[in-house]
Amino acid sequence: MTDQPGPTLSDQDLLRLDGQICFSLNAAGRAFGSLYRILLKDLGLTYPQYLVMLVLWQHGELPVKDIGHHLRLDSGTLSPLLKRLEAAGLIRRERSTEDERSVHARLTEAGDALRSQAACVPRRIATATGYDLAEIRDLQARLDRLTAALDAAAADL
Repeated sequence: MTDQPGPTLSDQDLLRLDGQICFSLNAAGRAFGSLYRILLKDLGLTYPQYLVMLVLWQHGELPVKDIGHHLRLDSGTLSPLLKRLEAAGLIRRERSTEDERSVHARLTEAGDALRSQAACVPRRIATATGYDLAEIRDLQARLDRLTAALDAAAADL
């Protein structure tokens, strides 16, 4: 991003909490987390577990490495999540027959059945935002661009 002409901000202005995009994103993330905690309680899932289930509902059986890639999680964070989902009877983990180093995760019958119960969650979240579908898609696109820009900036450091 290039510097664009516009109002000049003092160091004092730059360091105001209410001017920090990271704080706004963090506050929104915490608000989402609180709402998801309430909505997911009846499903017996935490928000990170819900994300794993979303990936498996969308893609079916996957190597654990691919699940981590989709969720931007390392194996140290993902393994305990998968272990708890397996203990709950929602997924099954198995070593690949082609490559013993690779572990695959797949839904159990109970995990697949949970999908229909979970369908109300995104609808309730969308309603809670007060945004229409076009606004939600626009915000997602902007956040995806922001994430890509920040990833690129971090890679350049």
